[in-house]
Amino acid sequence: MSISIIGSVVSLITTTLGAIGLAGVFALMVVESFGIPPLPSEIILTFSGFLVAEGTFNVYGTVFAALAGSMVGAFIAYAIGRWGREWITRPRPTGLRLSPEQLSRVDRWFQERGDWVVAVGRMLPVVRSYVSYPAGFGEMNPTKFGVYTFLGSVPFTLALIYAGIVLRADWNAVTPWFNVFDYIVVAAIAIVVVYAILAWKRYVSWDWPPRRLPPGTRSARPPP
Repeated sequence: MSISIIGSVVSLITTTLGAIGLAGVFALMVVESFGIPPLPSEIILTFSGFLVAEGTFNVYGTVFAALAGSMVGAFIAYAIGRWGREWITRPRPTGLRLSPEQLSRVDRWFQERGDWVVAVGRMLPVVRSYVSYPAGFGEMNPTKFGVYTFLGSVPFTLALIYAGIVLRADWNAVTPWFNVFDYIVVAAIAIVVVYAILAWKRYVSWDWPPRRLPPGTRSARPPP
């Protein structure tokens, strides 16, 4: 790509951390855990570790700011998921919604497996930013959600800050590994656009998972 998405994101992150310090670590990790817009925690935390190694940041303050930001962002996403239950099942002209039966399956799934899903999800790049939403949809106990979010966030956060400390001035050697993010973003946008076009033309349904619609229904208006 002629314009690197990840390169622009790296520049934003390093500028923010250099300008406002630990408050920037907290703010960036809130956004990262919220997931919108997507920011790679791998860059935020690794560069923070570099600043610790340089003596700019205190290691304990950095870890605290990163974990606090992670928890705040995760609970924002959880709250949106939980408060959005009624909205996500409400009939609308596009037909894009979850049925009560589908939401009940999400509830049962998180009641049975929610603890390890959240804990493991918080240790996985990309997944960690979005696992809080289905936990909210599934009405996972908020205390339980907080405990497992914290348990999953601690090793991930410590590992990347430590990596930045060890790499020091070579911290940006890890950025080429994240150039694949450019292609993931482009692919995700392309998939969403194609799905929206097919659903608008009534080739597939708006609901999830999408269903192929019979030819006779393609000229009909979406169900209310």
